[in-house]
Amino acid sequence: MQKRLYIAATNQHVGKTTTTLGIVQAFRQQGIRVGYCKPVGQEAVDLDNLQVDKDALLFSTMMDFDLVARVHSPVILGRGATQAFLDEPGKFPYRRSIEKAAAILENEYEMVIYEGTGHPGVGSVVGLSNADVADLLHAPVILVVEGGIGYTIDRLNLCLSLFREKGASFAGVIINKVHPDKLEKVRSYVGEKLAEWNIPLLGVLPYDKSLLYPLLDTIRTAINGRVLYNPEGMNNIVENVVAASLMGSHNFEEEQGVLLVASKNRLNESLLAIQKLCKLKGIEKSPLAGVIITGDGKLIHTLDGFEHEQYVNEHRIPLMATPLDTYGTAVKISHLEVKINVQTLGKARRAIELVRENVDLTKIRW
Repeated sequence: MQKRLYIAATNQHVGKTTTTLGIVQAFRQQGIRVGYCKPVGQEAVDLDNLQVDKDALLFSTMMDFDLVARVHSPVILGRGATQAFLDEPGKFPYRRSIEKAAAILENEYEMVIYEGTGHPGVGSVVGLSNADVADLLHAPVILVVEGGIGYTIDRLNLCLSLFREKGASFAGVIINKVHPDKLEKVRSYVGEKLAEWNIPLLGVLPYDKSLLYPLLDTIRTAINGRVLYNPEGMNNIVENVVAASLMGSHNFEEEQGVLLVASKNRLNESLLAIQKLCKLKGIEKSPLAGVIITGDGKLIHTLDGFEHEQYVNEHRIPLMATPLDTYGTAVKISHLEVKINVQTLGKARRAIELVRENVDLTKIRW
């Protein structure tokens, strides 16, 4: 019998894509030929003059398959798509496109994993909410929810109702991003409620802060930054952000992936202090992933009187300027939502490990 699953989430940024990666890999390690599809996408990238969802591109990289837009990413609801659909719905046979993609994949693979988009209601405007698509595909639903107890149960009940309305079957629930010291408590209380609803709890995944570390280039986009030195390092991962005024409270001997935020006036003294500390502690590798030079409303294009060019070039440390002040820069960084993509394959591999260690796929209800 052909097996299929639809992976949905209670809302954005709860780890649906990372969980899907782990589920796909777990089945593949059992020797099952697994196909992947993102039926409805919102964030597209250009590939050979075609648009595909960014998650489909990630999965094609991780699973090593040739990405075909009409098969792996049949519907893209990009800018203006919903208004165009509402004006002339007959011109957009979205449901038929998804059915054709499913037929191709299910003819080729033993199992197909379909990944949803956003919260359960996303896509409703064109008749393709996550519940609509799961129903169209006759696929049992795995729902991913962020960890907690009261909030998690309330959110699950709200989101499950839309799927129940469509008569969906539930393959199980995965709880993600749970603080390690609350794993058993969450498993017990939420698991008890799911048992009342006759839905299996497949696993509880611990919060792993390494999956939330942003790329330097992601930060550059958020702060409207201009790269002044070493642009090849913009895929560096940022583990910690340090303001120049607070450097004394940080132990650079134990920290790596540090992003230094300094005004132009404090840049030289801050970099000198880091070099002196590293020399004193015998630290050969610079702890800096990058440096942001704040502008208090002005974007710096060149650095006059910069004394540490040799240091940043020797250690390939990217320097970029932003027109924001230090506070504005900190706010922008703190509001970042970090997503796994083809530039962060190390994170994808860690996500796969978390699912393998914490999810029991034998509990799936087909």
